[in-house]
Amino acid sequence: IVVTGGAGFIGSNLVKGLERQGHDKIIVVDHLKDGTKFKNIVDCKLIDYLEHDVFIERLESDKSFAKSIRAIFHEGACSDTTEWDGVYMMNNNYRYSRRLLDVCLQHNIAFIYASSAAIYGDHQTFIESPEYERPLNVYGYSKMLFDQHVSRLLPNATCQIAGFRYFNVYGPREFHKGSMASVAFHFYNQINDAGCCRLFEGSDGYADGEQRRDFIYIDDVVNVNLWFLDNPGKSAIVNVGTGRAQTFNDVANAVIQCLGRGEKKYVAFPEHLKGRYQSFTQADISNLRELGYVNEFDTVETGVAKYVNWLNEQS
Repeated sequence: IVVTGGAGFIGSNLVKGLERQGHDKIIVVDHLKDGTKFKNIVDCKLIDYLEHDVFIERLESDKSFAKSIRAIFHEGACSDTTEWDGVYMMNNNYRYSRRLLDVCLQHNIAFIYASSAAIYGDHQTFIESPEYERPLNVYGYSKMLFDQHVSRLLPNATCQIAGFRYFNVYGPREFHKGSMASVAFHFYNQINDAGCCRLFEGSDGYADGEQRRDFIYIDDVVNVNLWFLDNPGKSAIVNVGTGRAQTFNDVANAVIQCLGRGEKKYVAFPEHLKGRYQSFTQADISNLRELGYVNEFDTVETGVAKYVNWLNEQS
């Protein structure tokens, strides 16, 4: 089993989830220009690590290698919503994904990949249908274009293809993401450093800190991925969220309660995010449920408690 982006946030947690299920032939594919990400896989038992460019070239040229692969979890991407180098974004997120999928179709390899709720942009309806897709940045566009490609192929696909429009994922192994790490991670560090966490003042009609997102704990994301691996007849592009929007205040309050200290401070909404920010997201998970996924999802209060406990153990 191959996990691209396997040294990243979702990818490394997925590797650990596969290990818990007993899988012992896992290859991680990534780009370790940021060598600090090795910390995410230092406790993983891998049979190999390959750089992303080496992997795609070998996959396309070595048929015996391709035929040895049962499934590819394609988590690798540039996920920085503030990155505006469109050439880089499209080559990395769109073209690379198409090349991987071509090989999977040729050799009947399950292809389970990361899409994104960024596809919906500032739309207030989050249903997997083109009329609701309105990305606000080139990252969201790169994900949307690949989903459109997959949608055209799905009716006649010869392998399992499952795409997940992740909403706001948080949890262990995201330290390397910098400004793109979850608000739970930032709030935790801000309280430890300065005694208070910083939230945006009101925007888009929402009061201070009352912007709402569908926050989903990483273990729930991993469980969805593993369920699809165990159900190879299921192919679709689906939302992966809790179906429940909660406020940034909820996240801050959960962190403060778990730490037993801290307060909230509201700061001016950044100019560079105006018109490029999702003030509300809430996954419609009807299609995921119709496919047969029945597991419940953690609330912010439950998930943040697990995360804070994990962060405390690391310090």
